[in-house]
Amino acid sequence: MSKKIVVITGSPRRGGNSFAMTDAFIEAAEAKGHKVTRFDAAMMNIGGCHACETCYKTGKACSFDDDFNMIAPVILEADVVVFTMPVYWYSIPSQIKGVIDRIYSLVVGGKDIAGKECVLIACCEEEDKTVLDGVRIPIERTAALNKWKMAGEVLIPGVLNIGDINRTDGCAQAAALAEKI
Repeated sequence: MSKKIVVITGSPRRGGNSFAMTDAFIEAAEAKGHKVTRFDAAMMNIGGCHACETCYKTGKACSFDDDFNMIAPVILEADVVVFTMPVYWYSIPSQIKGVIDRIYSLVVGGKDIAGKECVLIACCEEEDKTVLDGVRIPIERTAALNKWKMAGEVLIPGVLNIGDINRTDGCAQAAALAEKI
């Protein structure tokens, strides 16, 4: 069964390690017949949540009209939400954090977002895999709060420089995860 998948990336480095895994995931998902829409949050104009709770008062997800309002309707229609990112300073990069925070507007706006699947693809410089907890735990908790099922995670430590991912099985894991969806 074909699914609608939205992929939201959080790296500003095109061609970097998380992008390579993202590309592998998308290629495998599309080969399986899924419809994939990708948003590279770091290349978009997306601010943080203002906590004004005026969500959908203007007809758009957020009253502060920036590029998040292009992403919101795609998230609503998606069967699967995929977050891909490197770890920045032991946490979620700010380039994608605004998107994650502003999913709040869907909840405040009374939109039914339950029942989706969620995927995390992430990497970090350090060899210690627990460094990835800084992105893994918030995404898992976000999924639980929104009543999304975690469909899988690819967590690759020990990659920093462009191309380091090729020393790992990260791209193969990402492609295999797309095969399971």
